[in-house]
Amino acid sequence: MTENKPKILIIEDDLDVAEMLNAYFRVQGYEVFTVNWGEDGVRSCQTVHPDLVILDIRLPDIDGYEVARRLRGDRRTSDIPIIFLTEKRDRSDRLQGLELGADDYITKPFDVQELRLRVRNALKRVSQGSLTNPVTGLPEGALVDEKLSEVLGKDGVAVLFVSIDNMVSFREAYGFVASDDVLRAISLMIVNTMREISRPEDFLGHLSGTDFILVLPPSNLTALSEKLRIRLEQSVEYFYPIKDREQMTKSQNRLGVKLAEIATLKGNFTEANQVKAELIRLKK
Repeated sequence: MTENKPKILIIEDDLDVAEMLNAYFRVQGYEVFTVNWGEDGVRSCQTVHPDLVILDIRLPDIDGYEVARRLRGDRRTSDIPIIFLTEKRDRSDRLQGLELGADDYITKPFDVQELRLRVRNALKRVSQGSLTNPVTGLPEGALVDEKLSEVLGKDGVAVLFVSIDNMVSFREAYGFVASDDVLRAISLMIVNTMREISRPEDFLGHLSGTDFILVLPPSNLTALSEKLRIRLEQSVEYFYPIKDREQMTKSQNRLGVKLAEIATLKGNFTEANQVKAELIRLKK
């Protein structure tokens, strides 16, 4: 980002929504540009060079997916954070947006305060070079890859993967702030459990916003894994309001925890991406 006001480009064909967002983010201290057509959005990104794009999916000409595809395919705009703003709620719609490299996804009707926090977090990730997660403060991105690359050929290194399931459903039901509180609470539980069992030099970071990776000695792997599983599974229901707890215990969309383990890295992997792919495969 520049040293001046961060620039936001809003691509939204609903004139009332576009005007409201323009006024709101200007008051928040941003420089705001709005367009109502997808083609105009692509051209504006190339001329305005925004720090972030808020992109509606339903547009009069090309849809938001095509806009995102073009932005990601152009070297000049490939790194601009994109937040999809849409009425679509289906999982396939969200996945399509994420596959195109969207940084976040919010559905209408939305809470403008929630959108403000998502914008702030996306811009913070850019300013930090995606080195730490803006919610938990834990390492992510290049720092995680660096750590995995460092230990690939070493003896006495195991990896534990902790994945939080159905966070998207929780976020849609209770909001962005509540889901951030859940993520912070879970990260704190992992940190505290590691303090009891692991060494100070053991590593904890993010593979994604809801996926954690732990690097530790194999001798501690089983004990840490079991203790984390028990603690997290016992805590999940308390993240819900009391009135919803009984109903959510029976729901397929309730928050859940999945763990995966790799007992040794030496000789099995040659690069960090192979480790990450194997962890994701194992958790299924």
